[in-house]
Amino acid sequence: MTDQTNLAPDALGPTLCIGEILAEIVATTTGEGFLDPVPMVGPYPSGAPAIFIDQAGRIGGSAAMVGSVGNDDFGRVNIARLERDGVDVSGIRTDSVLPTGTAFVRYRPDGARDFVFNMWTSAAGALGWTEDVQAVCARAGHLHVMGTLLGHQSIWEITERAATMIKARGGTISLDPNMRKELRGDGETGRRFAQMVGMADLLLPSGDELYLAADLTTDAREEDALERLFHFGVKEVAIKRGAQGSTCALPNGARTHAPAFAVTEIDPTGAGDCFGGAYVACRRLGMPPEQALTYANAAGARNVTFRGPMEGAGTRTELDQFISETKRLT
Repeated sequence: MTDQTNLAPDALGPTLCIGEILAEIVATTTGEGFLDPVPMVGPYPSGAPAIFIDQAGRIGGSAAMVGSVGNDDFGRVNIARLERDGVDVSGIRTDSVLPTGTAFVRYRPDGARDFVFNMWTSAAGALGWTEDVQAVCARAGHLHVMGTLLGHQSIWEITERAATMIKARGGTISLDPNMRKELRGDGETGRRFAQMVGMADLLLPSGDELYLAADLTTDAREEDALERLFHFGVKEVAIKRGAQGSTCALPNGARTHAPAFAVTEIDPTGAGDCFGGAYVACRRLGMPPEQALTYANAAGARNVTFRGPMEGAGTRTELDQFISETKRLT
């Protein structure tokens, strides 16, 4: 640890993300679903964990990914992108039978999205503990966990094992709850979620996820939820507030807020993952909360100005330019 951050320093080993790697194909016209032929663009490298870790690598943090792709062009385009952006891909396996997972996305006029996924019946779901996974976990300094994946048995098994290994060598854990209350109420998934909250050093909630993680109803006060999380052992909470910016809360009562950036949204997919990847990398590189929040806000905002879920993930130089040129909301 350093005096500046609650996360293990970048020098201890890469930030590790475990989960789905997908190829995303996006409709270029708005409308309802895919019942009629529509023009589309892609494939774009995708999958929430892959977006997160790509942004962590692009901003300069040490980064690694555990996942699975097919022996096809969709898999190759994902591995090439992650490798290009500085991510250790030695934990990504290539399945000889199953294809790379896919996500087809179309935006409705009101901004909502329709998806057609091929995820867990593709290579994305064919994960298991291997010698390569063992090796990358053994040198990782931090694990980032996606709450949406806690219900998947094989990914949970890898995550739990990796978390124990990384903690044992002085590493840290961050958790993006990203979970509906219905899943929290499911017996086994709820137990896993509570276990990860108890192991997390950093929580990255948005909206009602703060209260979900604290096991409180949404009519509770924000400060009550934070105090409960700190009592559980969480050392830092970075709250994503969308157009209202973001806030870092620490157990000593310190609260740091950073305003959002004013942008014209083209594609919102991946904004929260880019925020998280930038924030974790910056904190592990020793940046104070205000600087990390500013970069994280910029990463999320810049990404939505590009079509494709990680096409706008920025390097530190690109984010510095974005910050200097983009108006902030108050």
